[in-house]
Amino acid sequence: MKPLTMPPRLLMGPGPINCYPRVLTAMSQQLVGQYDPAMTSCMNEVMALYRQVFETNNHHTLLVDGTSRAGIEAVLVSALEPGDKVLVPIFGRFGHLLCEIAERAGAEVHSIEVPWGEVFEPEQIEKAIREVQPKMLAVVQGDTSTTMLQPLGHLGEICRRYDVLFYSDATASIGGNPFKTDEWQLDAVSVGLQKCLGGPSGSAPITLSDRYVELVRKRHHVEAGIRESAHQSGSGSRIRSNYFDIPMLLDYWGEERLNHHTEAASMLFCARECAINLIEEGIDNSIARHKQAGDAMLAGVQALNLEPFGNLAHKMHNVVGVEIPDGVDGEQIRQQLLLDFNIEIGTSFGPLKGRIWRIGTMGYNARKDAVLHTLQSLETVLRRAGHKLPAGGGVDAALDSFSGSSL
Repeated sequence: MKPLTMPPRLLMGPGPINCYPRVLTAMSQQLVGQYDPAMTSCMNEVMALYRQVFETNNHHTLLVDGTSRAGIEAVLVSALEPGDKVLVPIFGRFGHLLCEIAERAGAEVHSIEVPWGEVFEPEQIEKAIREVQPKMLAVVQGDTSTTMLQPLGHLGEICRRYDVLFYSDATASIGGNPFKTDEWQLDAVSVGLQKCLGGPSGSAPITLSDRYVELVRKRHHVEAGIRESAHQSGSGSRIRSNYFDIPMLLDYWGEERLNHHTEAASMLFCARECAINLIEEGIDNSIARHKQAGDAMLAGVQALNLEPFGNLAHKMHNVVGVEIPDGVDGEQIRQQLLLDFNIEIGTSFGPLKGRIWRIGTMGYNARKDAVLHTLQSLETVLRRAGHKLPAGGGVDAALDSFSGSSL
């Protein structure tokens, strides 16, 4: 068989995206043993780096080996025991995912919903917290299915006032939109690498407050094959997942280095480089770059006589939803972009399937040439499909947006 060679796609959908070249280089590092001092030193570096990424002082900041969904599942299944109440505000597909994972953990799940394309006001969430009295509030910050960004700034104070754990999945938003773990009083956060952090899917950084860790430590358990006389089991029920058992993961990442699994070394190296890349650029600079590219893409699609989807006051910086115009075959447009121009844009899910495209500007692809190439190619396939638009309008509008930026 021939060596594997993937086509040179420009990934301008809602994720995954093209990796930063330095991240790909880091992934090619040779392996060492999981208890080699070089390896454990790298793990410690990663914990320190992601404290900066999450803007937190949480000691318990680490990686869960697996895609971003692995981080979500670890946080939820470790904290929620059968019968615990959890409140999930749903404004897109991934709120439904939080519900499903919590249900599988045996929790009593309560949800509130707004139409896709909108977000919640703090008063709506506080009202539901008063009524439900949940153990945890679980909310997505940026939901790529709708391209909306849920404001979180007031929710931490509400959760503390009602003694509720506050968890957010920020996979699609962190690095491209503000996210302040400590300032917003979050107890747990999970993310992935494949969006604004500019890496591949396969590692899920998480950060946990002392309050969260104290709770899950009550469910502490050590496997029989490695248990010693000094190990004490917690008083709570055993966590239903072995792989996603956070107290066991904390033992593995902690000073004892108690064996749990063989660390995914290449993903560790990759996650380390993603964090270094963000920190060297500066988190505020990265957010500003994503906003600049996102604003230019938005201006460009509007200039092509396309209607953006949703409440633009709450749009994520790094992805825009675009209404598929009448008389245009949305999937055919996507296929032509992919096969003729090597550009991928996304469709959506549920009530938005076949209704919108999702065009991302994130990570390595949040740059001028990627935006302009995408808009020029989109203009070509739309024009050939019969959509009426001004020639060169998308690129001109994007260039004007870039030139008007303060960056």
